[in-house]
Amino acid sequence: MIEPLLAVLADGKFHSGQALGKALGVSRSAIWKQIKIIEESGLDIYSVKGRGYRIPGGLDLLNRELIEEALSPEASRSLRLIDLNLIIPSTNAKAMEAVYRDGHGSLYLAEQQTSGRGRRGRSWASPFASNLYFSLTWQFSNGAAALEGLSLAVGVALLRGLARLGIDGVEVKWPNDLLWRGRKLAGVLLEMSGDAAGDCFVVIGVGINVKMPEAAAEAIDQPWVDLQQAQGVAPSRNRLLAELINELVPVLLQFSEEGFVAFQDEWQAANAHRDQVISLNLGNRQALGVCRGVDQSGALLLETDGELQAYHGGEVSVRLA
Repeated sequence: MIEPLLAVLADGKFHSGQALGKALGVSRSAIWKQIKIIEESGLDIYSVKGRGYRIPGGLDLLNRELIEEALSPEASRSLRLIDLNLIIPSTNAKAMEAVYRDGHGSLYLAEQQTSGRGRRGRSWASPFASNLYFSLTWQFSNGAAALEGLSLAVGVALLRGLARLGIDGVEVKWPNDLLWRGRKLAGVLLEMSGDAAGDCFVVIGVGINVKMPEAAAEAIDQPWVDLQQAQGVAPSRNRLLAELINELVPVLLQFSEEGFVAFQDEWQAANAHRDQVISLNLGNRQALGVCRGVDQSGALLLETDGELQAYHGGEVSVRLA
């Protein structure tokens, strides 16, 4: 009953418990219990005696029909299912668990993640119905070696999707982040399942800050930004998701045939650290040098004392020196 209740409250107006109960065919007491469950998700609900319940500012809930209407024919053909969830631990975790059951081209969405993760195990702030969290399963051949540079190609697809909505000035940070004016806007998390030398599935997880609530932002330990700040107004999450998938699908199809080299120049042009001095954290040691972009496989190129060295993914992290 939570979903239809949220659908009514999404308009941001006051609704009495009696009116809500009548609309949903339940008692006022049942409405009150569901309101308490919703509040436990971290969502603010105003309760005023004599007026009822209201969600300040309303909600931009994900809607499967609106998403499907905005998908391109190519994206629609490529998606096997759209699995929409209210609250789950993480879309990547659900995709990994279901990858052999649901198969290639399965898209998993959530209004909220209770255990959202970024790269290197870092937590990802995932408040309810505020940002965008999705995971797409995709099957590849030729093993893990052929997947090098995939996270960078996904970043290019996200840049293209954001540009379709008029969101410019977004840059890429190797290997899996999107930045806006030096602050983190989005992240990509790839997880693989299957034969490392043959056919395998990749779960492509994406988190994008759309309209971050202040309470959720307090737990973020790095500079961040959301689309509302970058654009002045938060875009529709349904339209945003559709445009990102419309760009992601053809990128994945092309990557399967040509690899990262097809996207190298586009990634280089948006490189946030181009020709800047950066520090690489390599676990128990560090490397300092000038960022010279990436090679044809997506490896990071670092110039130190006139010599160029390539660094691949894994546990490498990048910071401005």
